Amino acid sequence: MADEPVNKTDDVPEMDEMVEEHATSEPETPVTDDPVVAAALGEIPGVLVTEHDQASSDATYHQAIVPSESWVDAVVAAKDAGFTFFIDLYAADHFREAPRFEVGINLLNRRERRRLILRTRVPYDAPTLPTVSHIFAGANFYEREAFDLLGVEFTGHPDLTRILLPDEWEGHPLRKDHAVGAIPVEFKAGSVDL
Repeated sequence: MADEPVNKTDDVPEMDEMVEEHATSEPETPVTDDPVVAAALGEIPGVLVTEHDQASSDATYHQAIVPSESWVDAVVAAKDAGFTFFIDLYAADHFREAPRFEVGINLLNRRERRRLILRTRVPYDAPTLPTVSHIFAGANFYEREAFDLLGVEFTGHPDLTRILLPDEWEGHPLRKDHAVGAIPVEFKAGSVDL
């Protein structure tokens, strides 16, 4: 035993072998413990699911943060898993954060009584996402509203035009860096109704 060297270089695996072994031997962690939500999003890479309580009841709902490149895949997977009821789509401006704009879609699985909110973020300099109006027809008008008020563009949308503001309007008024406007109020001189 004393004749054997303590460190044999033959027994030490190469760094590439260690990295390869570590990458393949890591167990798959489920997206969530909820089987319905896991079935919907388990195959989408990079999804982070959290569970939340509803303020008005004992029910819970799930929120999933989805990478923007997997947006359409996540919406399709959710619909295929039973989240077939479209409630709404929203956009929000997180002014001092990056990526700045958040887009979310609120879906319901009526059979399993589950709610799922898919959320993603897009940057200020390229606020674009693929449309999901071909998956949920109701998303059409919500995407137009997000475009109109926040400037988020939905590629592939059949009619991405303003829906609330006049066509000649410049800018997107719900962006937190948009100038605050004012309407001058004129009072009639000498009115007794003041």
